[in-house]
Amino acid sequence: MKYRRAIVPGGTFFFTLVTADRRPLFTDPESIDCLRGAFRAVKAKRPFRIDAIVIMPDHLHCIWTLPGDDADYSLRWRLVKTWVTKHWPGPLPSPADPARRARGEQALWQHRYWEHVIRDDDDFSRHVDYIHYNPVKHGYVDNAADWPYSSFL
Repeated sequence: MKYRRAIVPGGTFFFTLVTADRRPLFTDPESIDCLRGAFRAVKAKRPFRIDAIVIMPDHLHCIWTLPGDDADYSLRWRLVKTWVTKHWPGPLPSPADPARRARGEQALWQHRYWEHVIRDDDDFSRHVDYIHYNPVKHGYVDNAADWPYSSFL
């Protein structure tokens, strides 16, 4: 199946990425640091701005803004996912999916991710609020400010 992605040079996008089989991979400082390292490495080669982010044990949400002449967030996500897999702190989890095992693939991420083009300031604000409220929604903390892996200030 061919997926159609929004192509908006300089666009601002909301993303959701999920770990393979919803495994809670981002539960310790080393795994969070690995993801942060991936963002730094990719941003150095393919600039983008992270406007908001929350890293949950089994998924993450974020908003990115791309440079004015660039719409290729798909490449950036591929690079981030690859970097995390190559630099994972400790043994990689075995893929539960037999098809992945047969292809010799690692199983850190779901293949797909969800993206949404941010349309206006209200849309941006709603998505930032959603991102920052996510740890509360999932019952990890009572206040968004208490979640350490978020851009909430």
